[in-house]
Amino acid sequence: MKEDYVRWRTPHLSQDFEMLVFGHAGHPVIVFPTALGRYYEAKAFGLMESLAPLVDAGRILVYCPDSIDAQSWHNRAIHPADRVRTHVGYENMLRHDILPRTRQQTGHARVAVAGAGFGSYHATNFAFRHPGLVSHLFSLSGTFDIKPFLDGYYDETCYLNNPPDYLPNLRDESLLGRVRQIHIGLGTGERDPNRAASRQLSAILHAKAVAHTCDDHPVGGHDWDAWRAMLPAYLDRICG
Repeated sequence: MKEDYVRWRTPHLSQDFEMLVFGHAGHPVIVFPTALGRYYEAKAFGLMESLAPLVDAGRILVYCPDSIDAQSWHNRAIHPADRVRTHVGYENMLRHDILPRTRQQTGHARVAVAGAGFGSYHATNFAFRHPGLVSHLFSLSGTFDIKPFLDGYYDETCYLNNPPDYLPNLRDESLLGRVRQIHIGLGTGERDPNRAASRQLSAILHAKAVAHTCDDHPVGGHDWDAWRAMLPAYLDRICG
């Protein structure tokens, strides 16, 4: 696969940021790392190898950004309000740094987002907060509730970044209409400890008349073997 390393100074986080990009053409796909993961994680654990046929065929162009979980959700040295604010800076970096790059490189106005474990939180929250920017959402063994990272603290910004809380209350038909345009796949399995979270999100989406699939995969644990099987099957739908 064609592979490019990208590093730049982002004003949204006031720091250098790193990312790997795989491919030469196709639909843009942002693959978020798992909790505390790095931009090279998908390559290191063979996830990109499982996507190689789609990448080499020019069907998808995959962007693997770094995470800043250690500075945000997992940073117990700062107040929970600051953890959320740091995450919002990460989201702003995605919107204003990475998405312009995907549009320029692919010509696609909207991106697919995907992630496993806590990477699913990043993909899911971004998709539902900015549905006009997202074409597809693929969650693998997802977890979506940020309250365990907040030490009992909760404010409006926390609420607006916690999908299990804000989605049930979403009543703006214009916004819901954009959410309903996203192609959504939730992947789980009987051995997945996050299966209940995927089922809960599926029930919320069903109540909002948002079309999606919630799939029990045969290889359905919370591990890279499962994700290497799930993600190629989901991404094959983009051009299928």
